[in-house]
Amino acid sequence: MKIKLRRLVFLIASTVFVATLAPLCAEALTTISQGYSTTGSLPIGAIVSLKENTSDQVLASNVDSTDSLLGVVINSDSSLLSLSGNGLNQVQIATTGTVPVLVSDINGSIAQGDHITASPIAGVGMKATENVRIIGISQGDMSNGTKQSYTDKKGQKQTVTLGQVPVLVNVAYYFKEPDKTIIPAALQNLANAFAGKTVSTVPILIAAAIFIVMLIVVVSIVYGMIRSSIISVGRNPMAQSAVYRDLIQLSALVIVILGVGLISIYMVLTRL
Repeated sequence: MKIKLRRLVFLIASTVFVATLAPLCAEALTTISQGYSTTGSLPIGAIVSLKENTSDQVLASNVDSTDSLLGVVINSDSSLLSLSGNGLNQVQIATTGTVPVLVSDINGSIAQGDHITASPIAGVGMKATENVRIIGISQGDMSNGTKQSYTDKKGQKQTVTLGQVPVLVNVAYYFKEPDKTIIPAALQNLANAFAGKTVSTVPILIAAAIFIVMLIVVVSIVYGMIRSSIISVGRNPMAQSAVYRDLIQLSALVIVILGVGLISIYMVLTRL
């Protein structure tokens, strides 16, 4: 009886131990990685892309290589299954699982649930704020932040905070949900195309008001011009030359009004 009781206690203790340890082991060994060649030094946590026209070489990702995003550099002993490549200077790249990733606050601070993509800094990620290919989804907030400077495409120095976040690696394409606004999507797209950038709500409303006023003025002038021309010709057929002269003058006035209105709309959309 004592032996059976001891066995039962041992069985219960073993079950509790396994149940407690298994999730920890599963969390630590959920990553599958593969070896790729590289010509440079890639730190742990760096985001990498496939080198152009190759299938076994990687380089540090940036905004120009997002279309070929591949994975994240990890330690070889951090993965459950590591596959080795044939090239020299091998690094292990995680293409699935939750791994720490180097990130920055270039597009704002990163929190849990944010989509991570490549940034202007090679190997470092940032929050995705537009339609773009991503490396995965952040599973926490950015930590261990340090300040660093970099030079943007305009040649200006910018200061950002670098840190790490755990990211669930899953390379995919991110589609940004449109912001909720009173502006119809068609009008928003038209304003963006006209200004060459994303335009906020207030400038669009001001531009729409200018357009409506311009339209009312132009329609009023055109209507009055046609009506007066018909009346004048009906009363005096010999006044055609004078009518034509007035039509030309009023047409020029309409063109001026349209030009001033369009310039005003453009200034509002691009400067405000």
